[in-house]
Amino acid sequence: MNALPVTVGGPPPPAPASRARTADALAAFKDSRSVGMALLPLGLAFGVFVTHSGLAWWWASVFTTVIYAGSFEFMLVGMVSALAPLGAVAVTAFLVNVRHVFYALSFPLDRVQGRRAKAYSTFALTDEAYALTVSEQARSWSSSRILWLQAYMHLYWVGGGTAGALLGSLIPDSVTGLDFALTALFAVLALEAIRDRRGDLPTPVLALLGALAARLLFPGQMLLVAFTLFTAGLLARRLATRKKSAHA
Repeated sequence: MNALPVTVGGPPPPAPASRARTADALAAFKDSRSVGMALLPLGLAFGVFVTHSGLAWWWASVFTTVIYAGSFEFMLVGMVSALAPLGAVAVTAFLVNVRHVFYALSFPLDRVQGRRAKAYSTFALTDEAYALTVSEQARSWSSSRILWLQAYMHLYWVGGGTAGALLGSLIPDSVTGLDFALTALFAVLALEAIRDRRGDLPTPVLALLGALAARLLFPGQMLLVAFTLFTAGLLARRLATRKKSAHA
């Protein structure tokens, strides 16, 4: 008669892959906390804006979950309230979000594994996610860590928007300053990018010159023109650097 195997010491330890995913989730949460401090109040401002525009509170949850486009969502609420034609909405969405085309050139989508994971990562490619995932310290991040980071940011935005919409009737119109969280967030991300690339000062200079030129020459299409000029400047600098290296 064979003896039954006896398990000693409780349940078996988790598999290495499971431990790695848990570690990635915790690390991504720590990475996302600074951005979440800006996304949560900004989401609150968006939720308040939705209810004060006459829409039901749950529209804030729908917009933040399905659209997830930050500044464009503020514009979209106004356009929906004004019954703007779909053509105008489509053109506005393109002009506001065309910058994501340039983000895709250096975003580490190749490190994201799985078709569904790549689809979500593409959908959740925001300014904040891009800024954090293209830094020097993020070059070794795994697929799981990148996805967790984007999911946390999405959750901050949805949670803030929903909470703001539910509390919208309790927050008076006279409250100001919540919308400045977006400006403060981009300022911090820009400073972090400059500090991360201390020897690459011409890049923010090119961005500033492109923005100023677009503001002066094409104020009605500033965003699109600024990105076009900035990209042209980067390409020109790249070509000049390659020629200089070839002659060296």
